[in-house]
Amino acid sequence: MAKSGFKLNYSGVSELMKSAAMQEVLTGHATDIKNRCGEGYEQDVYVGKTRANAMVSANTYQAKRDNMKNNTILKAVR
Repeated sequence: MAKSGFKLNYSGVSELMKSAAMQEVLTGHATDIKNRCGEGYEQDVYVGKTRANAMVSANTYQAKRDNMKNNTILKAVR
């Protein structure tokens, strides 16, 4: 069996995972999830050490209670 000539460019992958285009994709997904959750939820996108990250969290008391009782954020991820 012949060896594959594929070699992963780690610096290129790292750059892609932190890029503005990736942040736009994550923002779109986080917005969809936040909208499915309802009122009182917020979203955030930030660049970490190795990649861009998106987060949806409960912001108000009612949203926090709703999320604890119904697991709203997890269900909105689908």
